[in-house]
Amino acid sequence: MSKRNRSPDPDVPLELYKSNSVEDRSSRFLAYFSPEIPAKELQRHPDLCKASHRITAWRKSSSQRSLSSQPVFDTGHDDDGERYGGKTLEKVLVAANVVGAVVVARWYGGVMLGPVRFDHIRNCANEAIAKWRAASTARPAKQLKMHEQVQRREELIRILQERDQSIIILRGLLAEKKGQQASSSQSVKGSPPAKANNYVTLPLPALEKLENVRDATIGWILKEIEKAENAQTDKEAKVTEASSLTPETPATELVPEMRHSSMKHVIYPAP
Repeated sequence: MSKRNRSPDPDVPLELYKSNSVEDRSSRFLAYFSPEIPAKELQRHPDLCKASHRITAWRKSSSQRSLSSQPVFDTGHDDDGERYGGKTLEKVLVAANVVGAVVVARWYGGVMLGPVRFDHIRNCANEAIAKWRAASTARPAKQLKMHEQVQRREELIRILQERDQSIIILRGLLAEKKGQQASSSQSVKGSPPAKANNYVTLPLPALEKLENVRDATIGWILKEIEKAENAQTDKEAKVTEASSLTPETPATELVPEMRHSSMKHVIYPAP
């Protein structure tokens, strides 16, 4: 019993790559290439239904294996009235070493072109294949960039949550330095959001901006703490200086008037 192939997911668009059209003496050539769409289906594409010829070729992996263990491919073509056109396309697929189907449509303009028509067929097919190859190369880079952005968002969310906790602690420390109650520190500049999980809904640029804001807030609070510590140090220094002036200073030195006034009342005996 043969295994039934799974139907493609209708929600996932199939890959299809289109060449630019080539015009020569009222004839027009256009190629479509797809690594997924079957050749017969590609040949029936609505954009090509009015073409004079829909030359098609296909190349797909075979279940057979060669004696040298090299992969084997099933190939085929359909001239659709353009003699040798199908074989020309088949050679293009083999030379490009790609798997898929290609169709080149020709709208005949009434003038026979001769052998140059095969150049148009080859060029259109190669252009469509080249567009698929370029997209295939760019896709991993795009996926990598998206993965890096996801990781960056997760890292920023973690950093912002840590910054919020640091700000709460530093606000409490600043309140202590200023002799305030911890609850009054809610008025300190740079209060973080009440719910850290709000970060999940924010885009990457907003998270990056918030990281800078949180760093600036922490820097501001640290400066305020330093100011409060310096003010406290100055206050303690003044108290120490004032207390150093009061110890056991003789009363006569502090109040010299008392010494002079008492001398006026001394009575010396006559000689």
